Amino acid sequence: MELNQVMRTTFACREYTGEAIPDKVLCDILDNARFAPSGGNRQGNRVIIVRDPGTRKALATLGEPAAKRYLAQIEAGENPWNTVTPSKVTDEQIARINVPAMFTEPYLKADVVLVFLLDLNVVASMDQHLDRVGVISGASIYPFVWNVLLSARNAGFGGTITTLAASREPEVQKLLNIPEHYAVCAIVPLGKPVKQLRQLKRKTIEEIATLERFDGKRFIP
Repeated sequence: MELNQVMRTTFACREYTGEAIPDKVLCDILDNARFAPSGGNRQGNRVIIVRDPGTRKALATLGEPAAKRYLAQIEAGENPWNTVTPSKVTDEQIARINVPAMFTEPYLKADVVLVFLLDLNVVASMDQHLDRVGVISGASIYPFVWNVLLSARNAGFGGTITTLAASREPEVQKLLNIPEHYAVCAIVPLGKPVKQLRQLKRKTIEEIATLERFDGKRFIP
């Protein structure tokens, strides 16, 4: 598949046909994805390939508390899990939420679940002294995660980046025997899509790009 088509059609896939991803295909996906960049080329990325149904069920269950909070905040008109604006949602509001199947079924019905980790002992965090949420560390893992999804799309498969279970990182670490200095960055169910989207909705270039300054003229060639 042509590169631009892959980038324009790789969507968040949550429904799967049940068709297996052969180990050879999965190996090729990871083999191509591993060339993603990382801070200082330190390559602190790791991935755990989870096929066991019991383990996948446990991962889905660990994500449910975060999903409840996410949905309660949406219901209250908030931006879920935002650290800048404090949430006014109460524990009682969160407890009343029922988690829809769309939050758990991908873990159970995908052919495989990939757990992406980052070795914090080697990560480059240039924003560590700024008084805000750290984001730079993600540059050492999420290019690899996205490369996996692009490579999977090219092979006819799909998945989605999920992070709900990462809110229960100690439990995930215990479940998968992950050392404490590895951060749980993403959990990606992967399988054959029931349907393949051909057109994605995204903001236009004029909406996201400006010239010279944040408040500069919109970039309109």
